[in-house]
Amino acid sequence: MPLPDSDFDPTESGVPWRTMRDHGHRVVFATPSGRTGRADPKMVTGEGLGILSPLLKADANGRSAYLEMEQGDAGFRRPISYGEIRAADFDGLILTGGHAPGMRVYLGSGVLQSAVAFLRAEETRRRDLSWRPVGGAILVPSGQVTKQMELIAWRLTRLYLGDYYRTYPTTVEDEVRSALARPEDFITGPLPLRRDSAARLGVGFTVRDEEYLSARWPGDAHRFAAEFAAMIG
Repeated sequence: MPLPDSDFDPTESGVPWRTMRDHGHRVVFATPSGRTGRADPKMVTGEGLGILSPLLKADANGRSAYLEMEQGDAGFRRPISYGEIRAADFDGLILTGGHAPGMRVYLGSGVLQSAVAFLRAEETRRRDLSWRPVGGAILVPSGQVTKQMELIAWRLTRLYLGDYYRTYPTTVEDEVRSALARPEDFITGPLPLRRDSAARLGVGFTVRDEEYLSARWPGDAHRFAAEFAAMIG
């Protein structure tokens, strides 16, 4: 699970970590510098989000999973650096999301892009007889977060947070559609009115393309994590 040094989403990192642990898997963390990463404080505490804090910050499930990961996993506190990543050493790759400025180094990392390319390469499939699963969540360049979701959050908060919810000028949906052979293949899913949980996986929404699994926002994290765990087996 590569992370930026700061500003990643607590739910989209903590919930998959807890699910992988509960299924008997060990998560190896990586950051650009090899220093302990820190989640976006606004998403953890709600500070600065104003009256929208209860709606926008991580819910109780997301916060508890992140704090458990932060305090209880020695590997999280001692990650490897991006330069030490060897994609062939791992059984899967989870790309968490976020939208604060610290995400830029992560999203633009050539090392991480190379790791994804390796795991998705036909050569890897021929040699391995199977692709290792790759899972991406909100604001990963091949994720499914919709333009509507991204712009609503930005418009609701721009007066006091500026462009906090706009990591890049182009929305993720527009970027992904422009890369598709058929733009209509972009799947938006149902309106994200509620967050899922371990007991309500059906509330979440994912899109799977062979061994790639995508989700849209923290409200899909439990379903995303459960399906990714099943893909690893």
